[in-house]
Amino acid sequence: MKQVALQLYRLGVVGLIAWLIRDLAVRQRIQGDAPVTVSEVAGLLPMAASLRPDDSARDGLFVLDRIGRELGYVVRTQPRCADIIGYCGVTDTLVVLDREWKIIGLKIHGSDDSREYVENVALDRRFLKKWNGMTWDAAAEMDLKAAGIEGVSGATMTSMAIAQSVKARLQMSRDEIAARPPLRFGWRDRGMVAVVALAGLMAFGRPAWRHRWKRPYQVALIVYVGFIAGDLIAVKLLAGWTRSGIPWSTAPGLMLLVAAAFLIPWATRLPLYCHHVCPHGAAQELLSRFRPSRFQVTLSSGVVRGLEYLPAGLLLLTLIVALLALPFDLAGIEPFAAYGIRSMGWATLAVAGVGLVASFFVPQAYCRFGCPTGALLSYVRTRGSTDRFARRDVVALLLVGLAVVLNWKYLPLIVWLKGLP
Repeated sequence: MKQVALQLYRLGVVGLIAWLIRDLAVRQRIQGDAPVTVSEVAGLLPMAASLRPDDSARDGLFVLDRIGRELGYVVRTQPRCADIIGYCGVTDTLVVLDREWKIIGLKIHGSDDSREYVENVALDRRFLKKWNGMTWDAAAEMDLKAAGIEGVSGATMTSMAIAQSVKARLQMSRDEIAARPPLRFGWRDRGMVAVVALAGLMAFGRPAWRHRWKRPYQVALIVYVGFIAGDLIAVKLLAGWTRSGIPWSTAPGLMLLVAAAFLIPWATRLPLYCHHVCPHGAAQELLSRFRPSRFQVTLSSGVVRGLEYLPAGLLLLTLIVALLALPFDLAGIEPFAAYGIRSMGWATLAVAGVGLVASFFVPQAYCRFGCPTGALLSYVRTRGSTDRFARRDVVALLLVGLAVVLNWKYLPLIVWLKGLP
């Protein structure tokens, strides 16, 4: 019973922190901590001088010139379409209309999604102009597929979520409830189901079979999961889902992977994701095969204890960034975005390179001393009858306390800071 209670405690800690992040994110959106500004609209309506709230069912803003004449109208997709999620978060899009209630342009106002994907959409002017010239009602009734609305290359989930949210938000003007996107089970989802099934075989199958196929399987993980599908678990993804909600209908395969990554180690003690799915872990292990024994470095116990604090520190940073919605891209503290060729950044590329180089000398160096995602998954993993309430459980409780303080005390400060010029 003590072991069960301890495991429930750990799962409860993670769940409570996730709920606190989600609760604050919802209140931030409702309280309008990112108001639309005149400068954002002026690019499409150059004479814009002020904005006047509209208390009708449209729930937008009239755009006025210097003498108060109406030039057009602007409406934002958030927070009304918070259930339409891209890769790892929602995107707030401005829909700007002229005096004839015809759309003259879309503009991205803000996003919790991956920065690289959002930038890909913003730079694709052809996609953002698909709605130009359409009336409000015509855009609300538009069949996206029939109209040729296709995802932006390199940011498919993000761009299609924008398209769906624009349509849903305009439908709401007629007092309709926006329906969730239909379940979309694509090739990536089917591929992820296959990966999870194969990972289960590698974790629970016969030792002889696992040993025979281990190397080819690791190469397949790097190629398919890393470079082709790109569906990796990262703190960026987890923080985005926690703030914005889980994309039940748009990414069922990735959702299955995340559930398996948490629940299977929690129930069976086997680290399914870290050992049998993560392509960066596979790359480190394959790299060690080419390391001459004389190059292996054995770290002292003091150095090991010091380095083991790094993943916990990165989890603390993730918690603060997620709670306060700070303009810091969490993808840069992990190497996983480096596998997405179109979306990699210098920070994540550096982390990936340093981690691989370090693993050449110290076995699984990044997994042991640098991975906050691995530390989180390891925290919920059961360890059997010898497991006890330890220092990491005390630290987790302190993180809950920090999340409580930031949740209830810092929202007025956040709103005030974002209102500064």
